[in-house]
Amino acid sequence: MKTANNIVLITGGATGIGFSLAEAFVKARNEVIICGRRENKLKEAKEKLPQIHTRVCNLSKEEERKSLYEWASSNFPNLNILVNNAGIQRMVDFKKGTEQLFAGEDEIEINFKSYVHLSAYFIPAFQKQKEAAIINISSGLGFVPLAIAPVYCATKAAIHSFSLSLRHQLRNTPIKVFEVIPPTVDTELDKGARAQRGQQDRGMRPEEVAQAAMQALEKDQYEVAVGRAENLRTATRSDIEQIFQNMNKW
Repeated sequence: MKTANNIVLITGGATGIGFSLAEAFVKARNEVIICGRRENKLKEAKEKLPQIHTRVCNLSKEEERKSLYEWASSNFPNLNILVNNAGIQRMVDFKKGTEQLFAGEDEIEINFKSYVHLSAYFIPAFQKQKEAAIINISSGLGFVPLAIAPVYCATKAAIHSFSLSLRHQLRNTPIKVFEVIPPTVDTELDKGARAQRGQQDRGMRPEEVAQAAMQALEKDQYEVAVGRAENLRTATRSDIEQIFQNMNKW
């Protein structure tokens, strides 16, 4: 997959891994669009990277996902890379019933449904491009979960499964499906929970994840686990690839 002269949309692109990906794509001479729900963070990102385009979008809302697609496809008809990166992580204790589950933002809507819906919106147009890609950011916790963040881990496992199926469905199209699997990363995603757990390790720098993603894109390495996430991925992958291929001979 070429890594230059693309038009790239990155969800959750104002901070963390998303912003590091925006920096990497800009440096590689791509036109980059980022979206996020916080206008102040998008403005900060624009100040650091004046070349980028920004769009306020709350991906937890179905109508805003559709609006993002319509805006992007209208203003950037040659857009050919979608990076599904937006995500939130919450600690949920199910012994308390719905108390914590419904007390904050919906992890399923943001972490999983937005990936599915945006992929479905953009795939028909991507099939008309000479070359296109969908890059899904999952997590090592999708392979071995952290039980205090059960919904987050489940959504990341779902992204892995979705990426496998989507890659198979699109194998005879110009669209390549990549999955980037980070370990703990030093972002704002889980800082509060880490402090509460007394976890000292801040995790990998987001720039390292972005670098690994760009290398995977260039080498057509469709599934890349970064750093310690490789240990979690391989812990559950003895013969799963062969089993998958045997189940999907169509």
